[in-house]
Amino acid sequence: MKNRVVNPLWLLSCMVMIMVCNGKKSDTESPQYTVLHTESEFEIRLYPHSLWISALSQDISFVKATWNGFHRLFQYTEGANLNFSRIPMTIPVLTSLVLGAGPLQSQAYYVSLYLPLKFQENPPLPLPELNIKPYEFITHCVAVRNFSGKAKDDRIVKEAQKLATSLAKSPWADSSSSSSQRGYAIAQYNTPLRIFNRRNEVWVDVHAPDLGCKSVGVAAF
Repeated sequence: MKNRVVNPLWLLSCMVMIMVCNGKKSDTESPQYTVLHTESEFEIRLYPHSLWISALSQDISFVKATWNGFHRLFQYTEGANLNFSRIPMTIPVLTSLVLGAGPLQSQAYYVSLYLPLKFQENPPLPLPELNIKPYEFITHCVAVRNFSGKAKDDRIVKEAQKLATSLAKSPWADSSSSSSQRGYAIAQYNTPLRIFNRRNEVWVDVHAPDLGCKSVGVAAF
């Protein structure tokens, strides 16, 4: 398959149409989870094992990293894979901060999409030039804080700090996974052009055996 240069405006238009349509369909796929505990400022969810597709982005900016990674993932879902398969868009777009994954052990980001159930067992292999790959979401617990508005660089840091403050006052104050290099992740559920009623979340892995979640882990990217 010949590599195609994608016009950013065309990509944005396609992304908008797909995500807006997805937002109106009840059958849009998302990773399943069980809410184990709810507080006023966060909840703890148990996510079972699942397969995602992920793109490394070494941009310093969260916004630029998300755009860079999603650009490549979008091409993959549109058929830039060895099977030439079209893969339905899922939500959310998950951008994970990974410490030590960038040049000279700096931070980097992984931008990821959940693979639809149809492709969980046998995902199409991406074209090598996209530099993306499947990874396993191991069964684990996640503390989640919701926030609205645009997920910009300064905003996500503030929201992550709010989640950290809330966890510090909870029984899971020391429960963050020490074995994971991932600091936190931002889940976005809406197109960038949507202004009102946006849904975003901050995710951080927690160890919560008292809630029945005995294993915490994120597969190595």
